[in-house]
Amino acid sequence: MEVRSENVQLVAVGELWHPKFFPNITNKVPWIPLVPRHVDAVVQSPPPLVPPRNYTSNGFLKVSCNGGLNQMRAAICDMVTVARLLNLTLVVPELDKTSFWADPSNFEDIFNVRHFIDSLRDEVRIVRRLPKKYSRKYGYSPMEMPPVSWSNEKYYLQQILPLFSKHKVLHFNRTDARLANNGIPFDLQKLRCRVNFQGLKFTPKIETLGYELVRILQEKGPFVALHLRYEMDMLAFSGCTHGCSMEEAEELKRLRYAYPWWREKEIVSEERRSQGLCPLTPEEAALVLQALGIDKDTHIYIAAGEIYGGEKRLAALRAAFPRIVRKEMLLDPAELQLFQNHSSQMAALDFMVSTASDIFIPTYDGNMAKVVEGHRRYLGFKKSILLDRKILVGLLDMHHNGTLSFNEFTVAVRLAHEKRMGQPTRRRVIADKPKEEDYFYANPQECFCEGTNCADLPGYGNLSGIQGAKVSDLLS
Repeated sequence: MEVRSENVQLVAVGELWHPKFFPNITNKVPWIPLVPRHVDAVVQSPPPLVPPRNYTSNGFLKVSCNGGLNQMRAAICDMVTVARLLNLTLVVPELDKTSFWADPSNFEDIFNVRHFIDSLRDEVRIVRRLPKKYSRKYGYSPMEMPPVSWSNEKYYLQQILPLFSKHKVLHFNRTDARLANNGIPFDLQKLRCRVNFQGLKFTPKIETLGYELVRILQEKGPFVALHLRYEMDMLAFSGCTHGCSMEEAEELKRLRYAYPWWREKEIVSEERRSQGLCPLTPEEAALVLQALGIDKDTHIYIAAGEIYGGEKRLAALRAAFPRIVRKEMLLDPAELQLFQNHSSQMAALDFMVSTASDIFIPTYDGNMAKVVEGHRRYLGFKKSILLDRKILVGLLDMHHNGTLSFNEFTVAVRLAHEKRMGQPTRRRVIADKPKEEDYFYANPQECFCEGTNCADLPGYGNLSGIQGAKVSDLLS
């Protein structure tokens, strides 16, 4: 087996990006090197430790992340950045164990905790646990609160930092989207990038199996990663029941009511679907992939958990693309045994394959879709087809009712997605509507350039308008 030892390098965008449709997939940009099955035989010396940043800590920041793997990943990047801004000592984040997925994994079960601490020591001090005198076991009760969503650095400096004059430990009990997408000082944005792309490495156990999956797929030829978010939790949460039986729709509704943190209970499915707010069904995905020109013999990796309805629901997709594969089909059951009932660790494998794939196609723009999109941009604007579901729903319905022939449907689908393939583009900013604007981690444009000037990056222009003050002006 050949081992590729080259490091990831960003090639010139002009050499990499070819905005054309692809009856046969080309433009392969490998990210993960091919490695032998016995990956532990390849030992790389760890890089020398960077000198630690010398500062007087204002206190300890404890954080409990909420949500799935990729929502927590983004939150960890944000919390490191907040700790750096406020001169705090960060405690290794706690991961969500109480959500729908009920994954018992700790931080060190998913991420390489030693690398996390060491690689960021020149920015922020990170400790594995609070000193004993600040633990609940010894009667200490930290102040607990959720920071305000989509806050900028002024909120943290003016509202949060003063709390440390009374409390040595602050516990953020929710961390999703607690730092703004835009209007953040450029140096802080770059730190978010550094944590995301350098500080957070998966554990050797996860990386070894992820490498193996990618090796198997790459040996078969170019492949597509389809993030088919047609899973029970998503359908229940979104209220999307298009194509479901009445019994299935009732089951999903009961699940939605069973979880109090899913606030919206009564949802009109077809109304939601017409707004483009539902994941594509497997049948719809099959038609869209065909219209996009994906060859029927292409290997398509399903990057998802259990599809609602099981194999029966995948029948139309498998008929159109017989070479559909899942990790359970590619790996020995014994290799996956340790990952069973650990949805975040399973999601980490899908993350690695999706980032390494020749083309990435998410059928819903959830956290994994967005974070993978951002990683693929960082790795040289690798093709990610970002489906416009609102347009697609109208086209699919017209095709189903005979208004559009398949040829007409194909032309319309391709036209709608010419500029939705992960090309360089600036983040869309919508004042006072952070949920509607582009997510930082889907297009972390500040990560793609050296220094503080991105003017030479194709498609981005000068980003000086969003850089703001440097964090060095805020920190002493």
